[in-house]
Amino acid sequence: MNNNSMLTIITVVVAVSAGLLGWFIIDMGTVTMARYRANFTERTKFQAQEFFLFIDPAKLFVANFAIMALGGLLAWIVTGTVVIALPVFFALALLPRILYAWMRKRRLRKFEEQLPDALMMLSGGMRAGVGLISAIQQLVTETQAPLGQEFALMIREQRLGVTLEQSLNNLARRMPTQTTTLVVSAMRIANETGGGLAETLERTANTIRSRLQMEGKIGALTAQGKLQAWVVGLLPMLLMLILNKMEPEAMSLLWHSRTGWATLAVIAFFEFMGVFVIRKIIAIDV
Repeated sequence: MNNNSMLTIITVVVAVSAGLLGWFIIDMGTVTMARYRANFTERTKFQAQEFFLFIDPAKLFVANFAIMALGGLLAWIVTGTVVIALPVFFALALLPRILYAWMRKRRLRKFEEQLPDALMMLSGGMRAGVGLISAIQQLVTETQAPLGQEFALMIREQRLGVTLEQSLNNLARRMPTQTTTLVVSAMRIANETGGGLAETLERTANTIRSRLQMEGKIGALTAQGKLQAWVVGLLPMLLMLILNKMEPEAMSLLWHSRTGWATLAVIAFFEFMGVFVIRKIIAIDV
């Protein structure tokens, strides 16, 4: 067998192997993307319903993928290296989770802030001789979201035959806060023992209002620590960008060498740990 025949055989084998490998990668990528899309749409649909938002999850998936691609492209344009662009691309996949956690935290906080006035309205209505369900209906018409939405859902559950205890348990499951647990427990105890529900709601409202005032004072005292966490986290990145503009040749080792990549990984780890420790120190539970 001459050299030309041997070279032809090797070329064919390499081409077939490369084709099979490419087909395998494409097939695995397609399956993985389909699975990720199914999980994303299912999770997003449930999360959107928690906020009483009825949005097509498929559109949110397309928007999220577009943001990932745009973020990766911008990172590649700014740094000029794929090593930075790829982590940015995959990190942006966590953006919906972070946004959901932030929105849910805000919703729970607003619900807690609305509870004292809502309980006082319920207590006043029951002192005037109105039943609990009628008082809740009046509360729903006069209260904004999210409290109005959650109590309106309670009313709809009552109309479908759900017991008051189960409706309260569903409310505590949808709004898992210590304040909601306190309110649900007080209402269940007063309903089961036959005590004065109006007086119980009034005392609970005063307790919640005092607790929120204490949390507000703690938040004001720890605001400086929170600002320091942001400064500690953003200052090194800002410094790297400034040095990259001032000394691009020296900083190129940080972006285009294995030693630089290892240094960036160590910096990212210590950045995360520093912010995490600071936020743990200032996180005071009441």
